[in-house]
Amino acid sequence: PGLCPDCPEPERAGGGGCGGGDPTVPHLGIAVDEGNVLPGALRLMRELRPNWEPAKVKTKLFTDGITNKLVACYTDEGMADTVLVRVYGRKTELFVDRETELRNFQVLRAHGCAPDLYCAFQNGLCYQFLPGIALGPDHVRDPHIFRLVAQEMARVHAIHANGSLPKPILWQKLHKYLTLVKTDLSPKVSNPSHQQDMPSLEMLEHELAWMKDTLSQLGSPVVLCHNDLLCKNIIYDRTQERVRFIDYEYTGYNYQAFDIGNHFNEFAGVKEVDYSLYPSKETQLQWLRSYLQAYKQLTQGHRGDAAVSEEELEALYVQVNKFSLASHFLWACWGLIQDKYSTIDFNFLRYAKLRFKQYFKMKPVVTALQISK
Repeated sequence: PGLCPDCPEPERAGGGGCGGGDPTVPHLGIAVDEGNVLPGALRLMRELRPNWEPAKVKTKLFTDGITNKLVACYTDEGMADTVLVRVYGRKTELFVDRETELRNFQVLRAHGCAPDLYCAFQNGLCYQFLPGIALGPDHVRDPHIFRLVAQEMARVHAIHANGSLPKPILWQKLHKYLTLVKTDLSPKVSNPSHQQDMPSLEMLEHELAWMKDTLSQLGSPVVLCHNDLLCKNIIYDRTQERVRFIDYEYTGYNYQAFDIGNHFNEFAGVKEVDYSLYPSKETQLQWLRSYLQAYKQLTQGHRGDAAVSEEELEALYVQVNKFSLASHFLWACWGLIQDKYSTIDFNFLRYAKLRFKQYFKMKPVVTALQISK
């Protein structure tokens, strides 16, 4: 796909390249108040849509997100030209590299996997609204829709699968989060009321070392991953029979099996987490077969149906379920950090405890899974 901002070589060139992605995203010197986003959003519209009559601009605030504030601005009732304004959550720069996010957005856009990006502003982004419905836990288990999700994930994973690839970001991210938990939160974690259901810092260090040792041996390929594929980050457009992924804050090179395992964990939902909704082996194998067929077609130039062997399928199933542990660990640490800083109304501490609990519950189960030689 030509030179990519994320490919190892031209990274320092400051974006651009990548098969037609426009490297020149305007940067506007506007900051939007996180506590009151509408005035700032309307100010951005005067810059981005100067022909819109300010009095006629309608806004819709989305309340699903638990990292950022999101508002849609439009004038047409049918929302034909709608601009999304995303305001970064407080202190999210601790775990999101905004420059990398911007580059990844452009890479995905150039490959037809992301909406148009209109501008960056001091504490956020403006981009095209994708028509369709944001999925819920009921949609992602519908075989018709989950095949589309598997195919779209293969499309993202295939973006640079043919070149030399950087290291997976997983270990660096986990170390960073754990360091933040240790430095920022040690007084809080040692508070007796938080101690319940909370593993000690020594235990977390031990688990991270164990995961790195175990998971990095599994042979999962490193690909461009979304890394945060919860239901609401998937938009299903019925008219085109296609799904698209949104929100690329955590996008980066990572293990293929992590991205899939992370998505399977998200079948349980976010606001009301229910791990009985984690996909059964049968559902997973159907999903993984669709994924592998699409991935092989895209990366190996297979025309029509690419054959997927039972061995490949079983190996991916084992890798995915083992990597789902790393996803629990990552978002548990993330929840602890968000609990300290976020102004979003969500019980991050409860969420962190739930993810740690599920990690320790699933560890013996997935450790017993073996890839047949």
